[in-house]
Amino acid sequence: MSSLAFLFPGQGAQTVGMGRGLWSESSAARRIIERSNEVLGYDLARICFEGPAETLDSTVHSQPALYVTSFAALETLRETRPERVAQCDITAGLSLGEYTALAFAGVFSFEDGLRLVRTRGEAMQAASDANASGMVSVLGMERDALEQLCASSRQEGEVLQIANYLCPGNIAVSGSLPACERLAAAAPGAGAMKAIRLAVAGAFHTPLMQSAVKRLAAAVASVPMQPARIPVVSNVDGKPQRDPEAIRELLLRQVVSPVLWEDSLRWIVADGCREFCEIGSGRVLAGLLKRIDRKLAIENVTA
Repeated sequence: MSSLAFLFPGQGAQTVGMGRGLWSESSAARRIIERSNEVLGYDLARICFEGPAETLDSTVHSQPALYVTSFAALETLRETRPERVAQCDITAGLSLGEYTALAFAGVFSFEDGLRLVRTRGEAMQAASDANASGMVSVLGMERDALEQLCASSRQEGEVLQIANYLCPGNIAVSGSLPACERLAAAAPGAGAMKAIRLAVAGAFHTPLMQSAVKRLAAAVASVPMQPARIPVVSNVDGKPQRDPEAIRELLLRQVVSPVLWEDSLRWIVADGCREFCEIGSGRVLAGLLKRIDRKLAIENVTA
């Protein structure tokens, strides 16, 4: 039975200024941010602190930025409230955030995780540039109805599928750009409250990212991995994982598979957990959790 779960945000949670307060207030966070600049070979801190937004929002920068600032917030918590960190006995991260969860669980080092995230961001950006594609957030539709809308909105040769099962009534779809546009136009008439085009590079978590898997596979294979010291709930199957070889496979499948975030949270809750801590930029995950069960307690440690 789990007592406290740490949750780490994914791409889309970034904002200009993230990490600046941690840098000023925490020596532990400052060490992490400085180390990230060394590993990456460029000034990630400046991009996080000063932007501009279009630079930070690019996939090649936003993924390392979120990984680093989430880990910096975690190290700040470890510095100020070590007993809180020791209490955590299960973890999960949304898409990119799963890498932070894995580093926290000791599967790989912070530095190796950052190198993986850099490769992932570069590979996903390249795959996005190769296809005119996008994502749409759909509010107020059930899974089955949205799957039917995806099928009716895509034409021969196009990709359009559910990419993120976030929480009840909040699902994101990804696919070929014309199909995304047709779905966004048709969604209100099909029962959706709202359909919002997302400012992302491309169709994440669909087969259109297959070229990114090929590039990421070599990096994942080269990184030393250890059994997780606490369970890490996978985005791919919504179940806890500890085995490093299974984790390697799931990290590759994650790029082209729907993110089962709602399923992941429900598994953690079913395991008995009633207390959560969102660590990193924003409060998106807290909102998603409350849509599942408003009685659950969640603390935010903001980057």
